[in-house]
Amino acid sequence: MSSPDSTPPSGDPSAQPGPPAIDAETRIVALLGHPVAHSLSPRMQNAAFRALGLNWAYVALDVEPERVGEAVRGLAALGLAGANVTIPHKSAVIPFCDEVDPVAARAESVNTLVVRDGRVLGSSTDGLAVTQAVRAAGERVLLLGAGGAAKAVAVALADAGADVVVSARRDEQARTLAALCGGTTAAWPPRGDGFGILLNSTPLRAEVVVAPQHGQQVVDLAYNRDGTPTALIEAARAAGCDIVVDGMAVLVGQGAAAFERWTGQAAPVAAMRAARRA
Repeated sequence: MSSPDSTPPSGDPSAQPGPPAIDAETRIVALLGHPVAHSLSPRMQNAAFRALGLNWAYVALDVEPERVGEAVRGLAALGLAGANVTIPHKSAVIPFCDEVDPVAARAESVNTLVVRDGRVLGSSTDGLAVTQAVRAAGERVLLLGAGGAAKAVAVALADAGADVVVSARRDEQARTLAALCGGTTAAWPPRGDGFGILLNSTPLRAEVVVAPQHGQQVVDLAYNRDGTPTALIEAARAAGCDIVVDGMAVLVGQGAAAFERWTGQAAPVAAMRAARRA
């Protein structure tokens, strides 16, 4: 932000300065979801803006499902720079975008909106955050859940050379996602044998649906706001899994990619990581 004392001291990304002044020149980015009160994205993105001395601000907006179209159209009208999109709107926003990039269109999931020259451009950074954290090529993936984030992740993993098996409580939803990514389905709850990657995209935090096995790569998109590990992450660490990626790490990864799309600047990842723990 532009206020001198809103920028953390150099080399200290964990510093927590006071709230920045917001003025007529402040660029606004929003989070569109329902609900949004639990999200750590405002804390993380505002820390990133402060770290680079940008006069930007990130706000969480609770948008009822029936008003998603109004919210997306209003971004340009209100002069916002863009938005993130979270549950349950990742697919619902697509018809209201002026343009959607090929990856997000295939996945039928958008989590990042950029407003440029009065047009709303939709894309997804969810899958990128996962594929950058695991070794996907040649692996068989058990994907739990078939919601908006799961769509983006499934397509990204398939593009990276993984064989995706989808298991969800709703069979029809699982079959639809498997068709999107060229994968197959498994009954719910599934068995975890024979998979190199176990990935949870459900909201479950305190329950282990599939026990992780030694040597597997485990990713949990869910996270506890207080920073404590979810039940799956605890189980994966105890089992000696090869790579363990928690929801906080995925949050930072997708948030950094979104930040770069809005601002055109490299994201201050250290500041974003520190803010999620504050």
